[in-house]
Amino acid sequence: MGNTPTQIITRFAPSPTGDLHIGSARTALFNWLLARRHGGKFLLRIEDTDFERSTPEATKSILSGLSWLGIDWDGEPISQRSLQTRHKQVVTQLLDSNKAYKCFSTKEEILENRESAKKSGNSTLFKSPWRNVGKSQHPNEPYSVRLKTPEHEVLKINDKVQGEVSWNNNQLDDMILLRSDGTPTYMLAVVVDDHDMGVTHIIRGDDHLSNAGRQKLIYQALGWSVPIFAHIPLIHGEDGKKLSKRHGALDINSYAEMGYIPEGVINYLCRLGWSHGDDEIFTTSQAKSWFNLENIGKGPARLDLKKMEFVNKQHMSTVSYKLIEKYFDQYLINIKEKALSTSQKLLLNSSFGFLKNKIKTFSDLLEQIRFIRVDRPIDINDEKLNILVINNKNLLKDLTPLLQNVNWNRDELESLLLNFSSSHNIKFGELARPIRIILSGKSHTPSIIDMMTVLGREETLSRFDDFC
Repeated sequence: MGNTPTQIITRFAPSPTGDLHIGSARTALFNWLLARRHGGKFLLRIEDTDFERSTPEATKSILSGLSWLGIDWDGEPISQRSLQTRHKQVVTQLLDSNKAYKCFSTKEEILENRESAKKSGNSTLFKSPWRNVGKSQHPNEPYSVRLKTPEHEVLKINDKVQGEVSWNNNQLDDMILLRSDGTPTYMLAVVVDDHDMGVTHIIRGDDHLSNAGRQKLIYQALGWSVPIFAHIPLIHGEDGKKLSKRHGALDINSYAEMGYIPEGVINYLCRLGWSHGDDEIFTTSQAKSWFNLENIGKGPARLDLKKMEFVNKQHMSTVSYKLIEKYFDQYLINIKEKALSTSQKLLLNSSFGFLKNKIKTFSDLLEQIRFIRVDRPIDINDEKLNILVINNKNLLKDLTPLLQNVNWNRDELESLLLNFSSSHNIKFGELARPIRIILSGKSHTPSIIDMMTVLGREETLSRFDDFC
């Protein structure tokens, strides 16, 4: 895969063993933003070499999560499993150049060696006795292939986030490149794939930091250019501990089902470990034009669901209604709720103006528009609410003829209801409660005037008639 020297190519390489974790989604996002800002490429590689745990369903879920966020990739996703022949070719190349060697030590021998070193207080680092043994002395037995780690050197990487990190090579063993069953290891496969894909920048979690040094050794042994590394701190829970199931939803598809919108999640994920001055709320387009590696923090970011809701709320109030309707349709499918009818969509459109600043997620919106979706005659399940309506039937009968003649707009309705409650010596809230229940069957709804305005005269009075 060719590329010009100045073209930035990033990649996201998930293992298809589960859904798209929020931490992995942030990793994908950062790689995508860097590539898009510089007009480069963002590639996708599915690391499906774990035959037992990798599933097509997990791959589908990961792709679905990325697509929901709006993270697109260049070209077709690559399956790492399909590249094993190439990985083995590189192992042969390393053997031929004496940069690697065949190791015939068995698992039992290695374990025995480590136990013996441990008992004697020596380093348990395994030093293979086969490192410098010539081919003529090789037995006809199964073997693994190990990289010849240069001895007595200091291995350094200049990480864009972590700074300079170094290891003494004498503290590293000769890592296995090819297992005794003939399968390539993760460390080898990642290097070969990243090189062949032309990857220039690797952004990933700092739990891979030690891998970067090991992988640099493979690049050097092959004479390949080493990509630029940026290892980002992991996301922690609000308690400062490593993110786990006890902290709530961990996969992106869960946030879609909870009623978040992609713009809100993208904005929040950006702010989990990266900053652009004092900007808190920004669009995906702005993120693509601003993103850089220099402003990624070194400290772990903390997942704050209240802050996430706040950010989502800001975006729900500003994105186009066309997008809101599209996302809401998909949300209803996700939670297996009945789709909105054409007439209900018109009512939602009329309602969104007064609802958009009150809702944090689509879950809130669904609750707020129950008055639109309710079937008539409305069944009031709460006995207390039913009694409240019954006790106010005569009052509502007096109100009905006035509603038949009023100009049906917000100001006129508000004036009528205020005057009516005053003339009947009741507080406005006492009048509003039975009306709220008649219009929705619920005690918590948008304001009665907003509901009446959206429903219109005919539907409002029809709901009155149902009870009176």
